Amino acid sequence: MKEYVLLFRGGLDFQNASAEQLQKAMEKWKNWIDELAKAGKFSSGQRLNKNAMVMTGTNRQLSDGPYAEGKEIVGGFVAIKAVDIDNAVEIANGCPIFDHNGIVEVREVAS
Repeated sequence: MKEYVLLFRGGLDFQNASAEQLQKAMEKWKNWIDELAKAGKFSSGQRLNKNAMVMTGTNRQLSDGPYAEGKEIVGGFVAIKAVDIDNAVEIANGCPIFDHNGIVEVREVAS
């Protein structure tokens, strides 16, 4: 088994969603992650806050950030175990973020 990280962008706007929308979305996420855990595929994961600091260049210039459209900002991640990239994509296909037109980037962790 190899390690992969699923990076999430976009999806449900937590700031403007109703309490009912939030509860429904969180239930779907919990169920999806529970299924991954039962299958021995889940390693870890967290939702990320939007506030951040960005360091760039050899001078390590520090700025508030990220300065990108909301749908382009990484909003969270899940680390999973999969046989190969195709299996990782298959696992990502069940992600609830797609219910809200979100994006999942599948990346293999370098060994």
